[in-house]
Amino acid sequence: MNGLRWDWEYTWEILPVLGQASIITVKATLWSFLLAALLGLLFALLRLSHIRPLSLIVAGVIECIRSTPLLIQIFFLYYVGPELGLNLSAIHAGILALGVHYGCYCAEVYRAGLESIPRGQWEAAHALNLSPLITIRDVILPQAIPPVVPALGNYLVALFKETPLLSAIAVVELMQMAKILGSETFQYTEPMTLVGLFFLFFSLVSSVLIRCLERWFKTRHRGGH
Repeated sequence: MNGLRWDWEYTWEILPVLGQASIITVKATLWSFLLAALLGLLFALLRLSHIRPLSLIVAGVIECIRSTPLLIQIFFLYYVGPELGLNLSAIHAGILALGVHYGCYCAEVYRAGLESIPRGQWEAAHALNLSPLITIRDVILPQAIPPVVPALGNYLVALFKETPLLSAIAVVELMQMAKILGSETFQYTEPMTLVGLFFLFFSLVSSVLIRCLERWFKTRHRGGH
């Protein structure tokens, strides 16, 4: 039985190539999460709307997207989208699919935060004749967002770990590049191990940053700003 063989020369050779591919992975993660964060907030506000049909439609869309696999949504946008007039490159289709998918999860997080604000806050803003936009922006969101930051951060890490699915539509991100390198040399140990280490490193760094952000929100809140 052969033991695990590790080729350091090959490792140093492929490291810059994987480093370049990791940039695609990070960009896809950040753009997707930005989209998810914005869409999630929009979905949550629409979900809490007093316009009952609108609220029901958004709730149905969220449930539909959350109940279907992300991979199918990626394939649908990339392969079926052009037939519906939606022509997207592989990377843009992947970012859109990730953003919409996780936007639905973020919507529930935002909704929990918004619903935690006492009804009296809304009524006080209304009594002061504040517009709905100013009420949400200056009164509600500053109180609703800080408590949901840890949950949003968890979705950022989860989204990052889903980016290898983009290799299914030939986006040359980290996993796809590792597969290409492995198929060229039939040496999979080094590229796959490096990919695993990269994901581990990014996840740990993200967790630390999220905890720092959470502490900053708490400190700011205690400071009365």
